[in-house]
Amino acid sequence: MQLEADAREALPYSIENCTNPLGPLRQSVFACLTCNPPPANRSNPYKAAGVCYACSVQCHGEHTLVEIFNKRNFACDCGTTRFPATSPCALRLNPTTNTRGGVHSEEAASTNEYNQNYQNRFCGCECDYDPFQQKGTMFQCLGLGTHETGGCGEDWWHPGCIVGLGPKWFENMATDIKKLEVKDEGASASLPTISEDAEAAPARNGGETGKDVAENDDDELPPPPGFPAEDEFEGFICYQCVDAFPWIKRYAGASGFLAPVFLKSDASVTAVTAVKTEQPAPAAVGEDSSSKKRKASDDDDDEDIASQTSKRPRSELGTAQTPPSASPTPSTADPETLCKYSTLAPAPSGQFSLFFKEGFRDRICHCASCFPLLTPHPQLLEEEETYEPPVSDDGGSENGGGSTLGSGSLLERGESALRNVDRVRAIEGVMAYNHLKDKLKPFFQQFAESGQAISAEDVKEYFAKLRGDDQAIKEAGEAAGREDFRKEQGGY
Repeated sequence: MQLEADAREALPYSIENCTNPLGPLRQSVFACLTCNPPPANRSNPYKAAGVCYACSVQCHGEHTLVEIFNKRNFACDCGTTRFPATSPCALRLNPTTNTRGGVHSEEAASTNEYNQNYQNRFCGCECDYDPFQQKGTMFQCLGLGTHETGGCGEDWWHPGCIVGLGPKWFENMATDIKKLEVKDEGASASLPTISEDAEAAPARNGGETGKDVAENDDDELPPPPGFPAEDEFEGFICYQCVDAFPWIKRYAGASGFLAPVFLKSDASVTAVTAVKTEQPAPAAVGEDSSSKKRKASDDDDDEDIASQTSKRPRSELGTAQTPPSASPTPSTADPETLCKYSTLAPAPSGQFSLFFKEGFRDRICHCASCFPLLTPHPQLLEEEETYEPPVSDDGGSENGGGSTLGSGSLLERGESALRNVDRVRAIEGVMAYNHLKDKLKPFFQQFAESGQAISAEDVKEYFAKLRGDDQAIKEAGEAAGREDFRKEQGGY
């Protein structure tokens, strides 16, 4: 029952219906690398495809999946020409047979936009994401543009890549700090021994020693230098999308937005690293390392990851994309029609990402001159609604059809089966089960009390005794004497 509860927590929604008939939605999307494996050469053409939550379980449950999280205006590709005909959708109604399942080769939605995420590649560093190796938190860009228009397509970013320090900035910084500590301590006195003074030495960097910094786990990683604390912003727009739509640059530092977070060039990164190795360690690690990072499953709208450097030329506000600077003066214009944009400071130069606060949409100018710039980006006009499938029942309904698997819990299915069995056979089965339970309890109890793990040979020997099989008892005893087969079995 506990395992079933854990399963419902991991997959809490109903998996009975594909979302394709609902049309384009902002929804959780998965890519199947089994049906659409990425090409070995990244320059080769690739037909990307994504599936909804239900199809990821029902149609691709045994495949290698990439969880991309939420994408806007997306219709499920399962059962379309973006997948092989050998991978049909098992949830939709087949118009040919008028039965459920076997749907394939339908036309895919033309509104779907794809980026490198569908090949399990993320951020400007184009890393292949491995949840078992990846450290820290990634953040999702609000996504003003697609790859076709010069944006990132709601890509996920490493904080280090956003500021130009790379995805493994912390490892390099921790190495510099340790070298600095060795240099500083060696100049004044000999290094303390590990067993005595090293453990009691005053900690740097706000209470962390160099060893602590180097061995910090995911949840303790501080933000990289130049990256804002997580409680200061609601979301962000990456430098790639900002460069694609440069009119938004003037909002940097305005009401509802943070100061620009610049993408450091290689030269500036080298200079910063050099300075940090000569300065006290707190400046190298960052001042605020206490905030906990939000994981991808917590709030994906606040998560971001570094994406490719823009292939579009960097430009300042162009006349074609900039609202007219001339606007009615406050003394003669209606406050509702006054252009707020014209009162903003000039756009900063250089490449930078734009971080915004809660309620930032109310701070963006909606006048007649600025509104045409916003209409291609409805996410700037109002907060988007994310579709969620209906939550599955808890399995406690009378018909036993409420679990995530759609057929009740194992316990309920067992009880239902007993009700359909002949009464005499059912009673005999329950008695046999109780007899076996009484026999096994003392066997397991002895291992629980001694703290030993139960090996396969122990189980074989015990059941041989129950059967009275002398030869099996002898063989099991000899096998147990030759080698210790007791191993802890991993669990969830």
